[in-house]
Amino acid sequence: MKDIIKMLAVLTTIGLVSGGCLSLISNWAYPLIAANQKAETERAIFLVQPDGKSYEAIADAGFEIYKVFDENKVSVGYSLVYEGNGFQGKIRLMFGINEELTEVKSLEILDQVETPGLGTKVTEDFFRDQFKELETTPSIGWVKGAPPEKPNEIQAITGATITSKAIVEIMNAGIDRARELQKRGVL
Repeated sequence: MKDIIKMLAVLTTIGLVSGGCLSLISNWAYPLIAANQKAETERAIFLVQPDGKSYEAIADAGFEIYKVFDENKVSVGYSLVYEGNGFQGKIRLMFGINEELTEVKSLEILDQVETPGLGTKVTEDFFRDQFKELETTPSIGWVKGAPPEKPNEIQAITGATITSKAIVEIMNAGIDRARELQKRGVL
């Protein structure tokens, strides 16, 4: 009986000390993580809008959207951060779109946890380059096993069709939200 009480006391002490240390580390790391995420977002804004030199966040949009300007303070379009479900988990991406919301400028994948070697191919240039100058009307589409025939289609990655389709769905949802904002006069 004494041994059981000793073991419980030792395990409780270890649990309390470990939990306290994890809490301290989390409190210390959170501001650093937030600063790194902000820096990564800022870097991505200018990757998806290569002509951009400055930006401003659109308030009250309900999601992250930035109006991007060139060196003369003329708007070159928007950078949208949007996320949705992929095959394995959440995919968070940013894409640049022109002022009229009719053409994608570029795509960057900010976060993904897709299958290594398959779904992670969406982060590679050959996939992301398909989105440059891609038309968004009526919506972005995808094809499997054949080259795209329409100016608003991309080719899905063989073996990662679900992830490819998820990227397209996430982008279409983000564009739809941006169009709603444009109709309301927010953009």
